[in-house]
This record gives sequence, structure tokens and C-alpha cells, in this order.
Amino acid sequence: MLDDPIAKGLAAGWQHYSPESLPERWPEFDVVIIGSGAGGGISAKILSEAGLSVLIIESGRFRSSRDFNLQEAQAYPDLYQEAASRKTKDKGIGILQGHCVGGSTTVNWTTSIRTPNATLQHWQDQHGLSALSEQHLQPYFEEAEQLLNISPWQVPPNANNRALQQGCEQLGWSHQVISRNVKGCWDLGYCGMGCPTNAKQSMLTTCIPQALEHSAWLLSGYQVWTLEHKQGRVTGLTLKPTLASTSNNAPSFSLSAKHVVMAAGSINGPALMLRSKLPDPHQLIGKRTFLHPVLISGALMPFKVEGHKGAPQSVYSDQHLWPRQGLGYKLEVPPLHPILVATKLCGFGKLHQQLMQQFNRLQVCLALLRDGFDAHSQGGQVELRDDGSALLDYPFNDYFWDGARRALLSMAELQFAAGAEAVYPLHEQAGLCFSWPEAKTLIETLPMEALQTKVVSAHVMGGCPMGGDTQRSLVDDLGRYRHLENLSVIDGSILPTSLGANPQLTIYALALRASKALAQQLS
Repeated sequence: MLDDPIAKGLAAGWQHYSPESLPERWPEFDVVIIGSGAGGGISAKILSEAGLSVLIIESGRFRSSRDFNLQEAQAYPDLYQEAASRKTKDKGIGILQGHCVGGSTTVNWTTSIRTPNATLQHWQDQHGLSALSEQHLQPYFEEAEQLLNISPWQVPPNANNRALQQGCEQLGWSHQVISRNVKGCWDLGYCGMGCPTNAKQSMLTTCIPQALEHSAWLLSGYQVWTLEHKQGRVTGLTLKPTLASTSNNAPSFSLSAKHVVMAAGSINGPALMLRSKLPDPHQLIGKRTFLHPVLISGALMPFKVEGHKGAPQSVYSDQHLWPRQGLGYKLEVPPLHPILVATKLCGFGKLHQQLMQQFNRLQVCLALLRDGFDAHSQGGQVELRDDGSALLDYPFNDYFWDGARRALLSMAELQFAAGAEAVYPLHEQAGLCFSWPEAKTLIETLPMEALQTKVVSAHVMGGCPMGGDTQRSLVDDLGRYRHLENLSVIDGSILPTSLGANPQLTIYALALRASKALAQQLS
């Protein structure tokens, strides 16, 4: 069995607590960090290394490589928000988000892409973020890439990714090799269930252990329910055990902190702000929450694809990312595992059965729509259910559906160019198409509606936007909350739009910049 560095660290005395094992008393920390994903993990490392006393609070479980057994039935309820069944208010979009120590970095597919320069330029022009130029952020991208061993994937792509590459080559479309945050990767293909070899350089295996080695404390299985505040400062936090706890008698309790870093993500973070009734004079909390809404197209290939094997994502195409008008989209592929595929396929009965019986010949393309860049694309809004839990309302409009239809057309054209025998646009009224003209005719006539067209997402951004205009933003470019002097927000919720790229590397770079400035301020 491989060494488990988490188990070794816990045996050596890391300060980890859970609902089953709480300390007798809590000290007052210099910084409490809410969340342990890309923003929280980087912040914990930087602040603890600066000599500050740090507590990381994570509502999910503390798992490690010994717990990652490549079984979907265990991984989804154990490691994902709402057992991987989180959906938007109208159930029109399924959302995959991590719910464990390391957050989504523990279960993502390792794709690491810098923020497109066009996105940064839009932020400068439209959101007053003059400091966030490509040149200014370059050293932070480089530092994150060195810290997390991010580099272009040198191994030949698996058949699923190779089909994307070959389709682009046949059509003359641009395509690129993906950079991945891995070290000694075994090329297993099960990244979404936690890396059993500790090759993925997630927050779970890098920054969280480094923070714990610098005397940070970690509390898992507890959710920060509210932030208490008075006279322009956060004065305390109330916590309650989550469903991740195996104890029925775990107490709720309160803590104090000199400074709070919110890194709870773009749905749970704004929900915490709303529950806490944080000062928000322009009613911005939870507004302009963005996804990369994803359209899906399946194909049957005349050869074995076996999309469960090999690096999940190693090729992408930005051919359609920046059109002259309308929503743009990035083309990628997902890993293919039985439960994931079965729950995302449209239809039921015989067609569903036939497709699953040919599982190993399935090739699947994804189109990630770039949302939030014009007046027709305002994203969604985080709300609270009656019990105080988080809910994302993400309405669709004709502008979105135009982009969705074009995305389905592009993917079908690409898959036939790559040699597909049949293509299946994921829509409840679609069936198998056996030629590009047939698929084009079908897709152009499909009714584009929620719950008819399959839409998913694994990228949630915004809800607490940064910017230069105090009436349009809640935080500045360093994540400092404008209306509470000892609150910072360091995660994807500060992004003023979606990115047009998988967000983890952007969050790493922004978190390095913000947490270093905060460490200097607090030290």
C-alpha cells in the first residue's frame, strides 16, 4: 500500500478536530478561514507561514488517499455537495462541487488554465480592475504553477481526448494541450473520486498539510452558520455540525477571530453572507453568480474509447470561445464512468439501455459557455431556502439558448469529423443521428428549454464580485470586504464574470496575491 501523508501527519500531531473529537477550549485565532478549497488552502499556507495563528473550517469530511477506492457509489456522497446531486432552483442545471477537505481541488479533473487575457482586459475595461493585467498577474501564475507542479500534459491523450483533437484537426479548428496539476501521475482516469496515489497536487496534498505543519488548526464536519458583526467588524462565528458528522450529539458553538477569510465558494459563501445579514448597501450579495453552463454531446465511435482510462482532460479547443456576437464556448471532454454517464444521459428505457451497453464506445464532448460578459448574460442569484440552506436560481433566456444550440452543432460536427458512427445531442427529444446533415437538421429544430436540454456545470463563480466601483462590487481586487474591516473574501466568488477557462488556476493566482497582502497587513 502507498504511503498516506495525511495519516502520517495526523499521527505526528497535526491539530485536526471533528464533531467526534473537539478540543476542551478554543483559543482566539489571528485568522479563521471558512473553506479549504483553492482559495482557503492557499490562504492557510501563506498566513500560517507568516507566523499567524490560523483555524481552517471545512464543512465536509477530512479524507485521504487511503479512502479513495475509485468507487463512484462511495465517492459522490462522500466528497461532493449534496451527494453530487446539487441543482439550480428549477432543476435545469446539475452542479458538481466538492464537499471535503481540499474542496473541489480534491475531486476536480486537474485542468489548469490561466485566465484568458481577453477576460482580464474585460475586467479592466468594464469592472475597474486596472491592477489585474496579464503582466501584473504573471508572477502569481508562475508561482502557483511551480507550487502545484502545473505543466502541459506530456502523455499522449486517451481516446476520448484524442477524438476531440482529431475532430479539430479535420476541421481546421484550434486546439491546445491542457496543463495539469499532477506529480508522478499514474494516468488512472479516476481524478473525480479523489486521487489514490497522491499525485494530484490539490489543496488536500499540498497547502493544507503545509499549513498544518506550521501549527494551523483544522476543524472538519462543521459549517459556519452565521457571522456576528457589530460596528463595522466581524465579532464572532456560530458553527453547527453538518451531515458529514457521524455523531448525533455534536454541539453547536461560537468562536471569535481577529480576522475572517471567507473561502466557502460561490454558492455557500453568499448564502452565509445572507444568513448573517452582512452590510450590503447596494444589495449585491449573491447577485451575478456565474457558471460555465455545459452542453453535452455523445457519440458512438467505431473503436473502443474507454473514457474511464487515462487523464480525464488533456486537450481543449477555444475555436468558438470569442465569437463576434453571442455566447462563446470552450470545448473539452469529461471522464466517462458508469454512474456519471447514466445519470447525465437523456431519455429512458431502450435507448438508455442501448447506449449503456455500448459504454466503452462512447465518446463525449462538453461545451462550456462563457457567461457574464454583456447585458444579455447576467448569471444567477444565490437565495436561501426556508431552512437557511443555499439555493442558486439560474434563469435561462433566448440569448443563452442561442449559444447552447450553436454549441450542440459544433460538437456534433466535430464528432462526425473525428469518425463517429452516430451522434446523440443530450436533449430529451433527440435520438441517434447517423450523419452530420441529419444531426444539423435535428439540432436546428430542437426546442431549447430547461429540463429538455441537458445542462450541467462544475464551475461556480461570482456572487461577491470584486471591482473598482463601490456601487457595483462588494470587495476590492484583494478581496477586502468593503463594509466590514476584518473580513476578506478569497475564493471564486469574487470573480466579476465567468472566465472562459477552468477556474482553479485563476483562483490560485488571485489567492496568492490577496493572502500575501493580508499576511503583510496582519503581521
